[in-house]
Amino acid sequence: MNWEIVIGLEIHAQLSTKSKLFSGAAVGFGAEPNTQTALVDLGMPGSLPVLNKEALRMAVMFGHAVNAEIGMKSVFARKNYFYPDLPKGYQTSQMDDPIVGVGHLDITLEDGTVKRVGITRAHLEEDAGKSLHEDFHGMTGIDLNRSSTPLLEIVSEPDIRSAKEAVAYVKMIHSIVTYLGICDGNMAEGSMRCDVNISLRPKGQQEYGTRTEIKNVNSFRFIEKAIHTEVERQADILEDGGRIIQETRLYDPEKDETRSMRSKEDANDYRYFPCPDLLPVILTQEYVDAIRATLPELPAQKAQRFMSEYKLSEYDANVLSSSRDMANYFEVVTQAAKNPKLSANWVMGELSKLLNQNQIDIIDAPVSAENLGLLLQRIEDNTINGKTAKDVFQAIWDGEGTADEIIENKGLKQVTDTKAIEEMIQTILDANQAQVDQYRAAEPDKQKKMTGFFVGQVMKASQGKANPSLVNPILIKLLKG
Repeated sequence: MNWEIVIGLEIHAQLSTKSKLFSGAAVGFGAEPNTQTALVDLGMPGSLPVLNKEALRMAVMFGHAVNAEIGMKSVFARKNYFYPDLPKGYQTSQMDDPIVGVGHLDITLEDGTVKRVGITRAHLEEDAGKSLHEDFHGMTGIDLNRSSTPLLEIVSEPDIRSAKEAVAYVKMIHSIVTYLGICDGNMAEGSMRCDVNISLRPKGQQEYGTRTEIKNVNSFRFIEKAIHTEVERQADILEDGGRIIQETRLYDPEKDETRSMRSKEDANDYRYFPCPDLLPVILTQEYVDAIRATLPELPAQKAQRFMSEYKLSEYDANVLSSSRDMANYFEVVTQAAKNPKLSANWVMGELSKLLNQNQIDIIDAPVSAENLGLLLQRIEDNTINGKTAKDVFQAIWDGEGTADEIIENKGLKQVTDTKAIEEMIQTILDANQAQVDQYRAAEPDKQKKMTGFFVGQVMKASQGKANPSLVNPILIKLLKG
């Protein structure tokens, strides 16, 4: 490819406040249209905005988490544009003096390398309402429930060079805001969505190409697909001698295409000016420091602790710490099982497989962390083996009881009596004398391969209950006569 991809992202995170950014109206998803509004949200004359101090605190928390400058003085501005779901005719946002300034975020790529992505700013702004086009007999309905919902818009530097890097960055932002508890990160409900700015330039060129912006992409998968699709579109145009038009586009996942929405506005087109109804926000150092002291352990810190405390690999630690709920689940399992690596394997393996198949979040898993920990204890104390444990796990998932109840009710305890195992093996050898003679006549390297037959017969005879760690040495001893 002769082109270098240049990507910058604008992530809108809906803050998890109980009320809106400038009014006391409730915030919640799925309410009846226009039931969660206040006069100021509707742009009624004489109504005045009052800043939600909890939204301010959450913004400062995020700034600390991404190593950013905190705006000790921030100013709200009016961003003027006319659209049916914006009854005031302007959006209250921040322009010149945002609450969060320059910062950075380190992301780990698939090959293990770490890349630093600059963060230009993160500013507070109110969301607009929503236009509804279905079931209105050719008309458009307006739902203003979302109007004035608090958003934190996180703007990256154009440091991203591929779709994979973009997804890694968005996933890390998602982890941070959910760890902080300032956003639920539910992309399907619009709690977090992403605008993707893309341009191409010839490799080696310093000057940026003309960019397009893909609006409101709401899943990691769609972000990756939208980037690939738009890059291919732009490359085709440029290689045919055409030029890219600066515009806003939408991504259609069903057709896997981007479509023109409108020409891309510049900041001047919005006629920004300071909001006369809101005073500048002045923070004290004591306030900023107090918020820093409340920060929880963040994903990167937790991954480092998992590596040092539990001796996990970097890969395992990064996967388990990517979600606060998964990290908490893993630690509860480990406390019960006393084996971090075994716990990690089961959380990332059997548990994650069933969660993905059933599209369930780990916080709603039918198998509690305590119950999985108990199951792993039974592997550790040789009550059951790993193969039987998978059957027990499925039974727990299906609601058949705890690990101990299922093991007892189904008679799944391993046979650990060496005398009983020896008698079982001898019976099998007596019934398969021809195979025994072949084994004894074979070279040592071939004998190793031939033991699999006898082990299989033992496990079949014991219905999988014979302890493999006891079977193998007894089998070798008896085979050698």
